[in-house]
Formats: sequence, structure tokens, C-alpha cells
Amino acid sequence: MPVTSVRLSPEVEEKLAVVADRARRTKSWLINEAVKDYLERLGEDERRWAETVEALASVKAGRIVGGDEMMEWIASWGKKAEKKPPR
Repeated sequence: MPVTSVRLSPEVEEKLAVVADRARRTKSWLINEAVKDYLERLGEDERRWAETVEALASVKAGRIVGGDEMMEWIASWGKKAEKKPPR
């Protein structure tokens, strides 16, 4: 596994040592998990942004669902004749 150096402030180092001890994990393991979680969240943010840009392009192109259609669909929720979502 590759090794990377990280400079931590004394406050972060102290908290990290306490958490690692409490969790019975190494500081390296905790740092690796934190970076992995950050990268996953960043990927999710990028995916949401791409979906937003795509949705805005759809609106600009006139591909929208009218409010009445949407309210009709919502009103049918939970009923025997529940309607399919409008497209």
C-alpha cells in the first residue's frame, strides 16, 4: 500500500490519537476512512451537479411536467387506480 505523509495541526493530532485509541484502530486507518468518505461525498456532489445541469437543459428545451398533471398524480397515491408518474 502506498504511503503518504500528512501534516496535522497539534489539535487534530491530539483528537485523532484519542479517537484511534477509543476505537481501537490506528490513526492511519482513521485517516484512510476519512479520506475515502470525503471522496465518496465529493463524487456524490459531482453526480448531483451533473443531474442538475441536465435537468436545467431539459427545462430550457421545454421538457417539463405541468403542475396540474403532477397534482393529479400525487392525488392518486395510495389508491387502487394509482396513476403512473407523468413524463
